[in-house]
Amino acid sequence: MHAEPFTYFHGTTEFHGYCAWTRTGSSRKPAVMIAPDWSGCNEFAQNIAREMAKLGYVGIALDMYGEGKVAEIDEEKRQLIQPLMEDRLLLQERMRCAYEAAKALPQVDSEQLAAMGFCFGGLCVLDLARSGVEIQGVVSFHGLLQRPVALSPSPIHAKVLVLHGYEDPLAPPEAMTAFEREMTESDADWQVHVYGKVQHAFTNPVAQNVAAGLIYNAHAAKRAWASMTNFFEEILTRESIEP
Repeated sequence: MHAEPFTYFHGTTEFHGYCAWTRTGSSRKPAVMIAPDWSGCNEFAQNIAREMAKLGYVGIALDMYGEGKVAEIDEEKRQLIQPLMEDRLLLQERMRCAYEAAKALPQVDSEQLAAMGFCFGGLCVLDLARSGVEIQGVVSFHGLLQRPVALSPSPIHAKVLVLHGYEDPLAPPEAMTAFEREMTESDADWQVHVYGKVQHAFTNPVAQNVAAGLIYNAHAAKRAWASMTNFFEEILTRESIEP
């Protein structure tokens, strides 16, 4: 496996992501961009990029804040996420810049791109789809679902998969219903897989905040990963899986 920094720009701001892939087969492979949770492009996001490489894709972990900023405490995370939550056009523009930069990588098949995201990152990949880019598909793990009401809707070309806990306090059942209505009105190819008795951050082994509803669930995490794997096998062409 080969891994290296993934550096790109939005305006004058430099972004420091992470890229991993295996040196097998042809020189170009399908790619999966990974939008991290509100912590930033940390070891968890980079590990997901390596897992994507093991599956035969180019895994590209994104930097949503610029300059490789990573937050450790919640207050820092809120300060970093707030400008993007308040300006969804800015969020979409950053995602589109990352998308164009990923397409230009020499190891990436520019016609075979998808994206996945966790929590805040789930919102990021959904907003990338909402921006109308010609990406094959996006996957949201326990993501935020609210539509950007200040922006005019664009046609959604990406296939959409949402993997969600029914008891997620950050996106409860009524938010899922509104999202499903939005996807239907956009004529998107969408799926929502809902896991009963599951809350937010269910893929994160260190999530144990009962009061906030952030609880790791190994069964839901395994089921969601299998659904994601099947989804990418459907929409992307890969050559081989590393042993």
